[in-house]
Amino acid sequence: MDYKETIDFLFQQLPMFSRDGASAFKKDLSNTLALCAALEAPQTKFKSIHIAGTNGKGSSSHMLAAVFQKAGYKTGLYTSPHLYDFRERIRVNGMLCTEEFVVRFVERIKPELDEIQPSFFEITVAMAFAYFVEQKVDIAIIETGLGGRLDSTNVVLPELSLITNIGFDHMQFLGNTLPEIATEKAGIIKKNRPVVISEYLPETKTVFEKTAANLKSPIFFAQDLWCVKENENYNITADQQDLPALCINAIRQGVGPDDLSCDYQLDLTGHYQLKNAQGVLETIYQMRRLGWSIPLDAVHEGLKQVKKLTGFVGRWDQVLTDPWMIADVGHNVDGIRMIKEQLSHMQYKNLHIITGFVKDKDVSASLKELPQTANYYFTQAPIPRALDAALLKNMAESFNLKGKDFADISAAIKAAIAAYQKGDLILICGSVFLVAEIKGALNKLGLS
Repeated sequence: MDYKETIDFLFQQLPMFSRDGASAFKKDLSNTLALCAALEAPQTKFKSIHIAGTNGKGSSSHMLAAVFQKAGYKTGLYTSPHLYDFRERIRVNGMLCTEEFVVRFVERIKPELDEIQPSFFEITVAMAFAYFVEQKVDIAIIETGLGGRLDSTNVVLPELSLITNIGFDHMQFLGNTLPEIATEKAGIIKKNRPVVISEYLPETKTVFEKTAANLKSPIFFAQDLWCVKENENYNITADQQDLPALCINAIRQGVGPDDLSCDYQLDLTGHYQLKNAQGVLETIYQMRRLGWSIPLDAVHEGLKQVKKLTGFVGRWDQVLTDPWMIADVGHNVDGIRMIKEQLSHMQYKNLHIITGFVKDKDVSASLKELPQTANYYFTQAPIPRALDAALLKNMAESFNLKGKDFADISAAIKAAIAAYQKGDLILICGSVFLVAEIKGALNKLGLS
């Protein structure tokens, strides 16, 4: 098979959560372990940082990867899902894995597929691990898919685990309360290995403390150890051609010298990155204590160039400047709340929101958080899990969200642009899979 045929095989023949939902979710690690065994245990042959969380794990993963790259380490990065190219999931020093490797890997494991019957995600995890071994990475930053305890990535023994925000998402798999969800995320904590918690709630802190104590794992709560705040007024207007860097002042509440306590610029412009930054900085602090050489200038330059160094997209991305269009992959209650908080820092005349969701999310809870003053364009991504746009519109009306429904994102964008006036803002959010359609839609409309 060539590369296109190989990708078609992966997308069409294997159970895929993004397409099929719950039927593609495996409730144990047996398939991943079987695949890794067939590949001579690649998960044991590289060092890693393992990251879980409801929101913020993708941003944190990319920030850490950028810093380690600038520190001179050959750095692997595994994230999911991808937006435009399957190979976005697997990078080394920001470069996509090669098409040739994808083809070669799938041919190598084909004899195992009938017996193991892995999912799409299980295959991609094993592929990433094999690539990191082949590339001889110094360290790999590994983002979980969903959950933690039963996530396919949870076969690594990391140098350190990082857990970001805990919120309500994937409750059908992880539990209906925050302590239940936190318990699943805490499943990535390993015996005698440190864990950093970016942020916590009273009901989740005890879960992390108990898990860490049982495993004799040193635990560090970044929100108690760091004060991270903006060091200048952060208001964004439609007149700006580029979103400004997020300038922060970070101080660690500790004893003794600490050169990490200083000012930073982040090219990830979402205001919500402040909370992710505290977890990232504490992770760097603890990795230094473990013997990793991470100079201060590498931290500065890494955080300043995350997008350039790692190819990070989808988080408060400015898609166009005229019309002013921003996209964010926030897709659950906490993600939508972060978007709404970010909007409070934006100055615009009228707000146009293009949105769509998948059926297995708590859509009503997310709709409740969206601003009632916006003009809405309800649409759907071209996947079976997508919630029908007309049904979404009807649901939204009960929350006083007014707008029209559109069959696809191209039609929604076209309508939003037709209504746009100078000084307005168009925001696209609600589903990772909707944001993934933007590039194709703009090409179709001749706006790319």
